[in-house]
Amino acid sequence: MGFHTFDPSRADKLEDESRYRYLSREELVAGLDPDPADSVADLGSGTGFFTDDVAPFAGDVRAVDLQAEMHELYREKGVPENVELVTADVADLPFADAELDGAFSTQTFHEFASPESVAEVARVLASGARFVVADWTANGRGESGPPLDERYDCEQAVELLEKAGFEIVRADERPETLFVVAQR
Repeated sequence: MGFHTFDPSRADKLEDESRYRYLSREELVAGLDPDPADSVADLGSGTGFFTDDVAPFAGDVRAVDLQAEMHELYREKGVPENVELVTADVADLPFADAELDGAFSTQTFHEFASPESVAEVARVLASGARFVVADWTANGRGESGPPLDERYDCEQAVELLEKAGFEIVRADERPETLFVVAQR
């Protein structure tokens, strides 16, 4: 897969509301199903577009991104009080075992997914916690997002998650995206 990161000079595209065409706030929050006191993480948070959607429904949100530049752009936009910016690689998260009550990745799974990074996500999630993955599918036409050869299809994403010990609650292959809800 690609394992590249999104170019911060193009970050304005991350704030485009047409992204809801592929994933609505309601679907994301319903898949994550956070409790108002939960600690959750947005893995590959970028400028916080989807982080902002989840923040009102969780106790605290860790906006995790590998690129400090993305956090700077998020600060310029305005970060909700219950969001903490964390600069880290998903393969090496700075959280204790079972520290988080949920995690989500919106259109970034293809950037970090590997057996090691998915195992790391499993490590930091509490038993019963959900991990929601919404990403571009390798079975799409490539109308948006990364090149097709840098993407996973739903079956590949599910296989990675199951090998890391997740139980699949929901797995949908769509015209351009995949949506998976996995439980620890």
